Amino acid sequence: MSDSPRPAIGRPRRELADQVFAETLRLVDEVGYAKATCERVASGTGIAKTTIYRRWPTKGELIVDVLLDAFGSVPVVLGDRRLIVESSIRWIASRIEQPGVGAAFAGVFSDAIRDPALRTILATKLQEPYKLALQETLGESEQRVLFLIDLVTGTLLHRLGMTGEPMDDGDLNALIELVVAATA
Repeated sequence: MSDSPRPAIGRPRRELADQVFAETLRLVDEVGYAKATCERVASGTGIAKTTIYRRWPTKGELIVDVLLDAFGSVPVVLGDRRLIVESSIRWIASRIEQPGVGAAFAGVFSDAIRDPALRTILATKLQEPYKLALQETLGESEQRVLFLIDLVTGTLLHRLGMTGEPMDDGDLNALIELVVAATA
């Protein structure tokens, strides 16, 4: 008997995730959220459907992880309230305008309306880290921070959905001014 560890079988987890996430965003961007199925992701990556479903049992869980990857870690900006608000809004706007990200974000929110389990995943995995960071840096209550998250992400996603384009700099600056005034 050998004490040496067995070699890993299959693709490394990070490589698998990178391939699946890239293909998911490509599909969402090209064919839309509804048609970006796990089956199409499997076909586009050459990864077995069973492998994808083992890691992400539902499309919603896959999309949440895709969004977490696209957003990255919570950016911590120290400074005055205006700088924190402005950098946070510019950060989320820059993420939402990436190909496929805004559509994936809007699509998973739409699915969550009728799926309580998906709402829980969205709240705990996607919203919670950013909410806590903003509560800490702004010194605001949970309810106030949730309102600000709704205001900003809702406005950015609405603009993208209604025009197909991200918010332009002039309107983004106006949104920042509204939020800064609301947090004064």
